[in-house]
Amino acid sequence: MRILVVDDDPQIVSVLKRGLSFEGYTVDTAGNGEQALAIALQVQPDLVILDVMMPGLDGIEVTKRLRQGTDVPVLLLTAKATVPDRVTGLDAGADDYLVKPFSLDELLARVRALLRRHQPQDGVLLQFADLMVNTSTREVQRSGEAIELTTREYELLLFFMRNPRQVLTRDMIYERVWGYDFGGESNIIDVYIRYLREKIERGDRSRLIHTIRGAGYVLKT
Repeated sequence: MRILVVDDDPQIVSVLKRGLSFEGYTVDTAGNGEQALAIALQVQPDLVILDVMMPGLDGIEVTKRLRQGTDVPVLLLTAKATVPDRVTGLDAGADDYLVKPFSLDELLARVRALLRRHQPQDGVLLQFADLMVNTSTREVQRSGEAIELTTREYELLLFFMRNPRQVLTRDMIYERVWGYDFGGESNIIDVYIRYLREKIERGDRSRLIHTIRGAGYVLKT
């Protein structure tokens, strides 16, 4: 698996390259956003670890540009820990968000989780009401209209589609979609549920993802 590490701090780049290489990954590095986009186009990495605050083209803009032509998983690194900052990164198309300073073990766990979820699997066509998901092509449609989802949004929807009419608790969602302890940042589920609803229930479409107060969420008509 090939990982692109992007940070304007040479020390962080060195530590991450050494740690990821020790785990068996092939690591490419870049020191700014423009270089990162050029390398990503050339080597087509399986995952991008991207610093947010860089001079010139910052990590948010790089993420947006990556999303225009690829669904490669993006893990953002930042010193900003507020909820609005996290939401900005997720809105740009990032799949995960890690606040500096962080432990290398936690970063490696998140890398494994992102790569695991992005592994291609045998194709299955899932349908609930007028919502369809093709797990082979990762295409999502409702009433025949294509819906574009980020990797994390897709994985969350897939969990609902594989467990229709069942109440999914927050703990279940954390375990199955995020794959590790998210440090108590419970609002991240609310954020992604809102993202899904905005995309699959927009316009006059009926609600499919329902909140069960005090319990969790359920996919039902």
